[in-house]
Amino acid sequence: MNITRIFETAKDSRQRLAELPGESRLITDPKINPCIITVKPEARFQTVTGFGGAITESAGYVVSKLPPHVRQEAVDACFSARNGNNYTYARTHLNSCDFSLENWACVPQKDETLDSFSMERTDRYVTPLLKAAKIAANTSNDPDDANGAAGTKADRFRLMVTPWSPPAWMKDNDCMNGGGHLKPEYRRLWAQYFVRFLSELQKRGLRTGIVSIQNEPAAVQRWDSCIWSAEEEAEFAVRYLGPALRQSGFADTDILVWDHNRDLLWDRFAASMAVPGAADYIAGAAYHWYSGDQYDNVRKIAERFPDKQIVFSEGCIEGGPRDGAWFSGERYAHNIINDLSNGCTAWIDWNIVLDMNGGPNHAGNYCDAPILADIAAGTLHYQSSYYYIGHFSRFIRPGAVRLGAETTPYMVPAAVDGKLGNTIENCAFLNPDGSIVFIICNRTEADLPYELKIDGTADSARTLRCPPRAIQTLIIRR
Repeated sequence: MNITRIFETAKDSRQRLAELPGESRLITDPKINPCIITVKPEARFQTVTGFGGAITESAGYVVSKLPPHVRQEAVDACFSARNGNNYTYARTHLNSCDFSLENWACVPQKDETLDSFSMERTDRYVTPLLKAAKIAANTSNDPDDANGAAGTKADRFRLMVTPWSPPAWMKDNDCMNGGGHLKPEYRRLWAQYFVRFLSELQKRGLRTGIVSIQNEPAAVQRWDSCIWSAEEEAEFAVRYLGPALRQSGFADTDILVWDHNRDLLWDRFAASMAVPGAADYIAGAAYHWYSGDQYDNVRKIAERFPDKQIVFSEGCIEGGPRDGAWFSGERYAHNIINDLSNGCTAWIDWNIVLDMNGGPNHAGNYCDAPILADIAAGTLHYQSSYYYIGHFSRFIRPGAVRLGAETTPYMVPAAVDGKLGNTIENCAFLNPDGSIVFIICNRTEADLPYELKIDGTADSARTLRCPPRAIQTLIIRR
């Protein structure tokens, strides 16, 4: 086994995505061996299309208040393959969301012609950041990236658009907040509204690759929200949105349903797919992490609908910022490893940048973000979550295939109950260039010796050490 590069982030050190010599973590005489991990290159699963983060009005506002060089640093930190986390996805909102400065819509007053459609609010803070992100994502000198500046100049940037609520006048509660429903008589017009928004983005050089029908369609929130049943989402895709996209030159824009928590992911997707015509118009499902670890629901879709996308589209640490916290990064690693290990095809974080209060947010729903910005000081605070995400997004290339990875556990002395549990988790991928990416997260309080094997490779076994409260990414050549 040829371990060519090791990258490591560890709590009790200054190492943050630090590159180490390939042999630096090898152990020749381990005193204990808590686990054996066997990577199985012949066991191949889903193709991963990329990683990303959300560009909301709040994120755009915060970035706009920073000095120009710090503004560029924030964009590059997320979207650059050269000196950042190599994001290729961005998610943004049609009309306002909770991470907006207030409720607003592109057509705020009743206008069934859509002649008054305005991009003024989107163009104020969102569009400039989306454009900057696209430039950063497409400016790469990474020799492993065939789509960057060293390659074919293909567009690496993929945009996802999601509404939190139609305009108030289209809803039965006459309000963008508090749930409510789209009035049936406005379904066709709402589809046209989607198309108009995508068309305006395209005029600005921003092509939309994915739309989801509704953010969190089962949640009545004190902020922008709207309720849809699984059947209603599918019928809207089949009868209105899908045909409208195809007739308007957006046939390659994929439609996702659900875009809510894992707990009902399988039930909702199965119900939507049972609607006649759904298979032709619905490209997959999007989901969030706020209900907990129901990864079996991700796996069910991957197994029963292998041709559909399964996109993790939102997750964050709720309840305000956690500047300097370490658990937040470990929570990200736990979710990313398990989502990918169960069939997720793309993984998109929530706000890429927020202020030191975890906002702004017009409903007071403050959250953490991988980068917090001190606007007054003009500085960025990189959180553990930023580095932990980078251990995946920087090294798992678009087009990578997940490999089998089997863990044989033994006693783990540094775990609370002495069991492996979710304190030691890992995953492996085959990149388009033939390299294997192996990622392991150690959430225990002690060094973790582990034996790593690759099936079908001569002299494959190596015993390595992962420090306490750390994550490692190994690049392996066979």
